[in-house]
Amino acid sequence: MPRLEELANVALRVPSILVLDLLYKCDIEGLTEHLKAKNEDMLFKYKYVIWNMYYIGHLINLVVLVLPLRHIVTLYLHILAALLLYMGHQISKDYVREELQYGYEGAVYLDSLAFNRFVSAMTSQIILSTLCAFLMKTRKVWLFSAHMLPLLARLCAAPHATLLTVNTFSMGLTGAGIAVFLLSNLFVPYRLARAAYSELLHLEVIELYRLLAVGISLWNQFAVPVLFSVFWFVLFVVQLCSDTMSASASATHQGIMFFLVSECCATPYSLLGLTFVVSYLALGLLNLCKFYLGGYAAVQNENVMHRGVTEGVTLLLLALQTGLLDMQALQRTFLLSIILFIVVTSTLQSMIEITDPVILALGASRNRSLWKHFRGLSMCLLLLVFPVFMAYKISQFFHMDFWLLILVSSCMLTSLQVTGTMLIYSLFMVELFRSDPIESLDEVIYWVNAVSRVLEFVVALCVVAYGTWESLFGEWSWMGASVIIIHSYFNVWLRAQSGWRSFLLRQEAAKKINSLPRATTQQLQQHNDVCSICFQEMSSAVITYCGHFFHGNCLRKWLYVQETCPMCHQTVRPTPSAQSQASGDAPAAPPQRDEDPDPVAQEGERDPDGGSNGGTQDSDDLTPEQQQQKEEEEDSSLGYFNFSFFSS
Repeated sequence: MPRLEELANVALRVPSILVLDLLYKCDIEGLTEHLKAKNEDMLFKYKYVIWNMYYIGHLINLVVLVLPLRHIVTLYLHILAALLLYMGHQISKDYVREELQYGYEGAVYLDSLAFNRFVSAMTSQIILSTLCAFLMKTRKVWLFSAHMLPLLARLCAAPHATLLTVNTFSMGLTGAGIAVFLLSNLFVPYRLARAAYSELLHLEVIELYRLLAVGISLWNQFAVPVLFSVFWFVLFVVQLCSDTMSASASATHQGIMFFLVSECCATPYSLLGLTFVVSYLALGLLNLCKFYLGGYAAVQNENVMHRGVTEGVTLLLLALQTGLLDMQALQRTFLLSIILFIVVTSTLQSMIEITDPVILALGASRNRSLWKHFRGLSMCLLLLVFPVFMAYKISQFFHMDFWLLILVSSCMLTSLQVTGTMLIYSLFMVELFRSDPIESLDEVIYWVNAVSRVLEFVVALCVVAYGTWESLFGEWSWMGASVIIIHSYFNVWLRAQSGWRSFLLRQEAAKKINSLPRATTQQLQQHNDVCSICFQEMSSAVITYCGHFFHGNCLRKWLYVQETCPMCHQTVRPTPSAQSQASGDAPAAPPQRDEDPDPVAQEGERDPDGGSNGGTQDSDDLTPEQQQQKEEEEDSSLGYFNFSFFSS
């Protein structure tokens, strides 16, 4: 039953949106201009009536659209009962006309043809009356039997003139019953609105978050995305069928895009429907990408940014900003094709965001599943080739200008991102098949990413330069200038600022690593431990001035995160004495806490006040609570960095 209610909740509201869409398309101005009347006063009254009917039609359909489901079901049952009564009167009217044409006024049972007509009409009327009583949930079938009066009069051998009078009387009787019913329920919408207002007051909708919660509840209750999507598909199918059955040659040659633009994107309601349809299609494509790369489990891990909302909102905003609804059919066709091109580009960007961590994780985790590698590489190949193909097609179809250059540049940036990802994946695979790891792999990956970002920056800079040149020496517009400013800030200035900050950070980390002394073979043998960051054996290491050994590359990655030692959290910053020792002929071993096995030597290195020359406090001088707190800090910092280290 819940499924049936959800289906009815959508299906019974679609006709209201269809009527609203039809009313929006009505040219009331053109209709009123062609009206003719005896005088200006009558013409004004006609226009007044038509405009009021137009607004009342909008109001009624909006009220029906927001009614609760049980009231909508009741409304449709009453409408269906009224249609059945209309059918009953039509059957009686046809029966009376046939009797007048036949000309027989005797008893019905004495003539076989007259008797057959009577039995057929009476059977139909009884069935219709029973259905009306069933729909209205009453056993008083006689309340819906007024249309049977002409047949009863014919059964009593009434003359033909009397049959016409009885038929007219039965129609008036039914009309009077309907009028009484409407008058008795005239204030039902008012009572519903009052009840809804009372519920809102009961909820005390004063604060913004309460109002937002009510809005979200109504959004889910009315199933707005599904409702408008179903409406758009119904509109599309109706338009497609009508144009297919039409004999005009224009509908045959303009194809499916003509249907999409001319009728299915000409009103605000159809534009909203197209927005939700595009959103659902983008969501399906992204889920298909996730399923292809990671199976069903990957689809379950939903990302808010990968739900198709971005694509739908992009379509809606671009359509409203460019005035899509006010254009002619052919202009809408061209503009909508460009907007859909942008939406597809946004979808491809979301697919890159899904594919990039998957393909990099396959290379970094040394996964040897050929099927997983094939799926990742095939998706990367698709995302590399398809944007180039799109850019080629649209550049062949349209004349090159600033807006087209932005579209083509977005495709180029997409292909550049995929190229950088595949290069990094190739480096991981080369390291996988080598016997010894590549020590400078991190630097190579950084420079690959740097080259990719520089190329993206150059493309964005070229777009800004071309747009500026076109604005200065070509056609200038506020929209073009605003787009250039936004593009310059987000795609040029922010990219340059982020890249320069990353470069300075790496330079600072490299300076710190170069200033630290290198461990000798004897010191490594005395240390006899693994690197605390990567947990790998150390054939070479640098020694911090607090006496800890690390791989140079590992410590440099750590310094990208923070400037303290991973073990004791002292600032990794060389002192002047340490710098002079490091610049001597032989590197002086920094003070070590744990490596010297002789406790007497350790005791001798202490100053009279109990301090250590290395600037650190021995673990023997700490209380148990301080030792435990220090170990927890080291474990938490190293655990976080080890996760980021291996995931990168």
